[in-house]
Order: sequence, then structure tokens, then C-alpha cells
Amino acid sequence: MMFLQVAGGLALLLFGGDVLVRGAVALARRLGVPPLVIGLTIVAFGTSAPELVVSIEAALGGHADIVLGNVVGSNIANVLLIVGAAALVAPIAAAGPALRREGATLAVLTVLFTLLCLLGAVPRVLGGAMVVLLLSYTLWSFRRARRAVAPGAAGGVETVSEVSGAPTSLPPAALITLAGIAGIVVGAHILIEGATAIARLAGLSDAVIGLSLIALGTSLPELATSVVAAWRGHGALAMGNAIGSNLFNMFAITGATALVTTVPVPDQVLGYDLWVMAGVSMLLVAAIYAGGRIGRVTGVLMIGAYAAYIASLVVGLPFAVPTQAG
Repeated sequence: MMFLQVAGGLALLLFGGDVLVRGAVALARRLGVPPLVIGLTIVAFGTSAPELVVSIEAALGGHADIVLGNVVGSNIANVLLIVGAAALVAPIAAAGPALRREGATLAVLTVLFTLLCLLGAVPRVLGGAMVVLLLSYTLWSFRRARRAVAPGAAGGVETVSEVSGAPTSLPPAALITLAGIAGIVVGAHILIEGATAIARLAGLSDAVIGLSLIALGTSLPELATSVVAAWRGHGALAMGNAIGSNLFNMFAITGATALVTTVPVPDQVLGYDLWVMAGVSMLLVAAIYAGGRIGRVTGVLMIGAYAAYIASLVVGLPFAVPTQAG
């Protein structure tokens, strides 16, 4: 049964990812915005919703100290594992004014988030401001994208190609997108439950399971979506998903949780993981500004770097205190 859970969860995860990409591309066409914007907003927020629920539940249960570990760990996975895996499937174009603009946003907000973490805790007032900032950014992104594709607007906009089987009107496109999000969330949950049961039977400790299987499991929705998007030739959607998920994690998850209770910043996050997150985020921004594309060789290096990061947590290097990444 456990192996059937893993197989069934993986199948549902991949199916949901394919459905989500179809719906997201159709939404981009119907709303008149580039896939990058859909990836930054609807897809990124949908695939990160489970982490939001987990963080708020943790805060309500008196475990607010794990929230920042989950946020920071997820962001490291989004850059190294998810972008790397997508590039391994198909090289991703990392050029264009729209992507550079979003890269600059990621850089600025990452620096801001790092400075907030240096305060040692995120109180309710700052949490509310973080949520408002992210919502304002989302609305601005949509409005700017709509103006860019308006008749007579200057500058080119990425052409959104049709996907076979995608809906041709807005309501079905929205429903398919929601169904895809539901599929990947449920699939990830089923898969990780089966894998965790197998790992316990194999004698692995809860700490190792948490740092590896659980951490990977909460990133599976983004991973499945980005890999399928790259496979279908929508690299911008994959990049938008990674960048948008990072912004959502930092400001929506941390901010919304802070509205429930003050979110402390654990010492291990301040001493190690926060700086790894900031470093890999800036490297991604640098790659965007360098132009060109993120190819398969770079993808392999990124996945290798993520494996090294996880190994540093499991082995317990002097400068790395294990954190509960999500």
C-alpha cells in the first residue's frame, strides 16, 4: 500500500502539473498577459498555498519558530532544485525586460526580507505591512502587463502559444487552473505520506525525514509545475513560478503568520540558511541580467548545489545548524 501511495501520488502530481500548465497558459491568453505574470501570481500563489496553511497551523499550535525555517528552506529549493530541474528538462530563456524587472523585484525584496529577519522577530504590524506590499505588487504586475499588451503599446510582448486541449474561454480556464492546483497539492500529500512511511520502516530518523522527504514534499507542487512548463516550452511560466513562489513565501506566508502571532527568527536561520537563500537568489538575478539562457549544464550544477546544501544540514557541518525547510 505504501508503494502504491507513492506511485499514485506521483501520477496525480504529474497529471495535476500538466493540467495546471494548460489552464495557466489559457488564462494568460484570455487575460491578455504574458505567462510570466501568471506564473508570478496565480500559479506561484496556488502552489505555495499548502505552505501557508502549514505555517499558520504551526503558529496556532505554538510552533511559530519553524515558520522562517520553512520559508527560507522553500526559497532555496525554488531556486536551486526547481529552476535547476526545469532547465534540465529544457533550457530556459533568462532574458527580456519583463524578466529583468521581476528579477530586480526579487533582489530588492530579498534584501528587505533579510533586513527584517535581522530584527530577530516579525511582529504583527510588520506582518500586515508585508501582506499589503505583496498584494500591491501583484496588482501592479497585472496592470502593467495589461497595459503592455494594449493596442498601440510600445515594446514587444511574449507570444502565448496555444496548448492542445486548453480551454478557449475564461471560466473553463480558471476552473482547469484550480483543478490543476488541487491535483498537485493532493498528489504531493499522498506521495509524501507513502514515502515517509517507507522511510520509517527503513529506520530513518524523524530529523532526516523532515529535512529530506518533508522538505522536498512541500516543494513538489512548484517542482511538478515548473518541470511540465519547461517540457511544454513555457520556460517563462517556470521562471515566474519560482520567482513568484519566493516572493509569496517571504511576504505572504511570513506576513500572514505574523498577523496570528509574532514570528521569531531562529538562530540557525540567522546564522546560515538566510544567507544561503540570499546568495542563491542573487545568483539567479545575476543569471537573468546576464541574459542568454539557463541550460542543462547549469541545471545539473544547481541540483548538485541543492544536494550539497541538504547534505550540510544532515551531516551537521560546523556552520550549518539543521533547519526545518519546507
